[in-house]
Amino acid sequence: MKRRKQRTRSADDDKAALLIIDMMNLFDFDGGVALAKSAFACVPAIARLRRRFDAAAEPVIYINDNFAHWQGEFRDLLAQCNLAGGSSAKIALALAPGESHYYVLKPKHSAFLCTPLSVLLTKLGVRRLVLTGISLDSCIFATALDANMREFDLWVPNDAVGAISRDRKEKGLALIRASLAVDTRGTRAVEGLFPTKQRSS
Repeated sequence: MKRRKQRTRSADDDKAALLIIDMMNLFDFDGGVALAKSAFACVPAIARLRRRFDAAAEPVIYINDNFAHWQGEFRDLLAQCNLAGGSSAKIALALAPGESHYYVLKPKHSAFLCTPLSVLLTKLGVRRLVLTGISLDSCIFATALDANMREFDLWVPNDAVGAISRDRKEKGLALIRASLAVDTRGTRAVEGLFPTKQRSS
């Protein structure tokens, strides 16, 4: 049995991607009103991170449930959010993807399960991920577990993730810190950590 070769860290390992998870959402389920409120509170921090990644020409990837609409596309979900009004429309307007951004539709909780995300990250040369969006104790946590198993470096900023209640968010953050040793400090506390380089002018 061959021993697995230890991966050595290189300069390319500093390339990061921002994942915006499930923020395009109709919130039409039990607990949806509370989750919408928590999601909307995350918008300024996510938008701030997105500006930093865009300025550094680093990838921004939208990950969203397909809500069992197997024939739909991301733009269909975006249109539904705009038509729904309320928090759905406000979030969609504030965080609508730009032309340079990527998007991936997922069928289940993890952004990696049955999606092309791993292939995309490999093609982009990404080894560091910033996870943002909702819900921290389900889709964000499942994605963090899968990312950890794939040996990505992670940051889950506490002001850029939401959950259905404050208790669930605090417990989720504590579990991510304890189980995965992931940094959960807020976006302003680690200004400049991700990404690590700026686009030359």
